[in-house]
Amino acid sequence: MSTDAPYKPSIVMRLLDAWGDMWMRMFDLLGGVYYIIYDVLLWLTRSLIFRKVRLGRTAITTQVVRIGVRSIGIVMLVSACIGFILALQMEPPLADFGQEDKIANIVSVAVFRELGPLISAIVLTGFAGAAIAAELGTMVVGEEIEALEAHALNPIRFLVVPRVLAATGSLVLLTALANVTAVIFGGVMAVGFLDVSYELYKTNTIEQLVLNDFFTGLIKAAVFGLILSSIACHNGLKVTGGAAGVGKATTDTVVQTIVAVIFADLMFTTLFFNIGWT
Repeated sequence: MSTDAPYKPSIVMRLLDAWGDMWMRMFDLLGGVYYIIYDVLLWLTRSLIFRKVRLGRTAITTQVVRIGVRSIGIVMLVSACIGFILALQMEPPLADFGQEDKIANIVSVAVFRELGPLISAIVLTGFAGAAIAAELGTMVVGEEIEALEAHALNPIRFLVVPRVLAATGSLVLLTALANVTAVIFGGVMAVGFLDVSYELYKTNTIEQLVLNDFFTGLIKAAVFGLILSSIACHNGLKVTGGAAGVGKATTDTVVQTIVAVIFADLMFTTLFFNIGWT
């Protein structure tokens, strides 16, 4: 009878195993998102070339209402708070130099270039990204995806494409709305409570902003929407393990999307800086 103690890996081996597992999960996510985006673009191209290929306007409209229209209230609320916060935080340091009127310049640049698309993407991640992952995951658990495939219906075409298009387009429009809301409520704080002239706030905002500020924010928003919806669809379609798997997919979607969006924001800001768009 053997008396050998069971093998216990050393702490170094456990760390290496955790490190390798992290990279495997990262590559799995990147590969899955890549194929989601590839398939979506493929079906979009087919729909433009072949008349028989229809993506379903009703399905897209339904997702736009569900993802975009229902998010308007929360996005505006968060953006209004951001406008208030920026104006309040900028007033003390600017007052030391007698430059309180520059609140408009800082609020407009910060919102249009960075905070508008970033905050809108984070809000939409919690509001719609998690819901997409949970909905698709529930379909997987309920074998609805297999039923579609059994009827020769492609799940990417009928389930993923409408959600990706709706999330991407909705986030662009929500970002534009968030930008305007934050600047307006920043002005409310500056004019109503910080003794900044309304005409000066309006003039500085208009003079500070250029088309590049507007377009860079919307480009970011479109990419963020594509990232958000692709990660949500990927996690939803690979659910295993019943209800617990659906919960895990929802949590993973929120965490992964926020990290990916912030990293993408860093990459785009660096790119725009190097090409002189800032």
